[in-house]
Amino acid sequence: MARTAGFYIGLDVGGTTVKEGLLTAQGELIAREVVPTPPLTDAVGYAAVTGGIDRLLAQAAAAPEDVRGIGLAVPAPVPSDGRIKVAANIKLDLDGLRDALRESCPAAAVTFENDANAAAMGELWVGSARGTDSFVFVTIGTGVGGGVVHAGRVVSGVAGAAGEIGHMCLNPEETRPCGCGGHGCLEQYASATGIVRSYLAACRSAGVEPVPLAGPSDSRAVFEAARDDDAAAASAIETMCDYLGRALALVACVIDPEAFVLGGGTSNSSDLFLERLVECYRSYALICSADTPIEIASLGNDAGIFGAAYVALQASRR
Repeated sequence: MARTAGFYIGLDVGGTTVKEGLLTAQGELIAREVVPTPPLTDAVGYAAVTGGIDRLLAQAAAAPEDVRGIGLAVPAPVPSDGRIKVAANIKLDLDGLRDALRESCPAAAVTFENDANAAAMGELWVGSARGTDSFVFVTIGTGVGGGVVHAGRVVSGVAGAAGEIGHMCLNPEETRPCGCGGHGCLEQYASATGIVRSYLAACRSAGVEPVPLAGPSDSRAVFEAARDDDAAAASAIETMCDYLGRALALVACVIDPEAFVLGGGTSNSSDLFLERLVECYRSYALICSADTPIEIASLGNDAGIFGAAYVALQASRR
């Protein structure tokens, strides 16, 4: 591949992994890497990310100077001044990471965006929402995020918190704190971490042993247990659908989008919950909004990579 074309790197920084992709200006994914998310606060953490970039470039036989832009999708509201005030699921020194990325690829414009907003941009760019005027993207991973698109543009808000549906308080009686410091947030019940917590609570209540879990956000194991008729797993999924359906109904009252688009790792198991989620949503929604479709993102868990690269592409042209 000709190096003169230039490349764009999308980094989707999650609570569990950093997904990295090398893309062309046309949205073609050339190479992909995944690294465990370290504390991104020192040289060791930065090196884990830049090492992934080195491997991406090696796969494409490209050099650092071929990279025109690097975009970071981060799990936090990103205000217009770029000073992140809340990061619920990661440890992040954005200035230090940005400096390390600039050193790694000195010709690249480095920019960043909220992860759900970036994923929404990815779907709008080359995904299932291409050509859509208004939709709400919901990413379900370690946490829950949202990206609001209106008139073909992502809405960020003054503090960068537009679309942070994961931190809508849906249960004010909850005593456990959320990662944001609040209580009873949607994220505590509908995220991968929330699904695992609900599953373990259901197992304790029933006096049964849970299936082996790889970690506190291993919702995949819970979904697999549900496939094997595990009642506690089914209960956790029901909890997820009830809370998420109610949250989407509230969002519809404010946004009234053409569609909801679900992404993130949990969307890979949508065959186990999508039908029930639609039922829950309709039970809570206004009649005029009850038929709003709930779809699965076509870019899957890579939507954040595409969107972050698209943000970098836009930044490089300014």
